[in-house]
Amino acid sequence: MEELDLQLLCQEISKKYFHKKFHHQITYNSRLKSSGGRYILKTGNIEINPKIETILGKEVLIGVIKHELCHYHLHQEGKGYRHQDRDFKMLLREVRGHRFIERMEPYRYVYACNSCGATFYRMRKIDTNKFRCGRCRGSLILDFSSEG
Repeated sequence: MEELDLQLLCQEISKKYFHKKFHHQITYNSRLKSSGGRYILKTGNIEINPKIETILGKEVLIGVIKHELCHYHLHQEGKGYRHQDRDFKMLLREVRGHRFIERMEPYRYVYACNSCGATFYRMRKIDTNKFRCGRCRGSLILDFSSEG
């Protein structure tokens, strides 16, 4: 989807679900790695991870846009726009936006606790001498690495 199509889609979603106009810009940002999108407080613009549509599909893209529009409209109205705010949770539920999206990339490292057997998934390698199990404080071992 091109930037112009993304802008039109966002304006359409804003009118249909929020009954309000979207007056700012929505663009793709390929530097976003771990999130589907973000609302920028200072500018009022929205950035979307381009992998969302290509990997997860248009329905997920629409859900992510709804999520970011919740931040946008609540912030513009001076209401609670953060994830933990009641206003945000209620509006997100009302418009049926996505709260979480599935991972687009597999985890690279899997660690296991020597004591309780708990499993921890990580994208980055951790120092097993420095970090302990969050459940029982036991020592961790590298269980799997997808590094070649």
